[in-house]
Amino acid sequence: MIDFKVNINKLYSMMDKCNICPRKCGIARNDGQKGLCKTANKLFIASTNLHTGEEPPISAKNGSGTIFFSNCTLNCVFCQNYPISQLGNGKEISLESLVNSMLTLQERGAHNINFVTPTHYSAQIAKAIYFAKKRGLVIPTIYNCSGYENVKTLKLLEGLIDIYLPDIKYVDNKIAFKYSKVKNYVQANQLAVKEMKRQVGDLQIDQNGVAKKGIIVRHLVLPYNINNTKKILKFIAEELSKDTYVSLMSQYHSAYKSTEFKELSRSLSLQEYNEAIDYLETLNLKNGWIQNL
Repeated sequence: MIDFKVNINKLYSMMDKCNICPRKCGIARNDGQKGLCKTANKLFIASTNLHTGEEPPISAKNGSGTIFFSNCTLNCVFCQNYPISQLGNGKEISLESLVNSMLTLQERGAHNINFVTPTHYSAQIAKAIYFAKKRGLVIPTIYNCSGYENVKTLKLLEGLIDIYLPDIKYVDNKIAFKYSKVKNYVQANQLAVKEMKRQVGDLQIDQNGVAKKGIIVRHLVLPYNINNTKKILKFIAEELSKDTYVSLMSQYHSAYKSTEFKELSRSLSLQEYNEAIDYLETLNLKNGWIQNL
């Protein structure tokens, strides 16, 4: 039996000398100091709304109840949500307001509550879910993240998160540092997605095509980085399972600071994306989605 109150308190204590994410910057966020994520102990969100642009079983008919959090634990040079994640656009809200937003989205018909870029707010989100469930939240919760997670944090979220929606961005730490400014992405990411899989298993979809529980792995194919993509797909097939749902994304376009990198200064080519799809099929990863380019 999980003691959620104990786990929530442990999450909050991790911000005393912060090690919520794998950067483990040690900043006293509970004292109001900002960590490497540019966040202290206050909640900042950019928007809450019904969103229809997610994977089909996430958005389904009515939309996903997305809550976009400000700032991020990564510094991706190509971030396509950079005004929120890198520039910190958003407004401060109370924990009670977050709970109310979740319940309002449920009342509006959302199929789930989708926490976007949640990592650095894990403690507050866990507490908000706990209170929201006591007030009648019954739809699934989604942890929609970069995949750069501390397994200790994830273990303390167990039972509060129904669906994990992580990225696997890289399998080469040199590339991870070049594009996202973190040194240990690969090890942290691979341990994290395995822990997510342990908690919730493969994706479960009901008779109406709505996701109820499980993991979906996202990967954005980058131009000139097809070998990175192939190694990621191989990792999924061999280290998670061939039943894993994979969202292979083609929507890369040059944004934020990507123009400083010649190889990232153009959009993904059809040839590159087709090569990624071919490899996906070769590995017999049949579950998931591809996109039109």
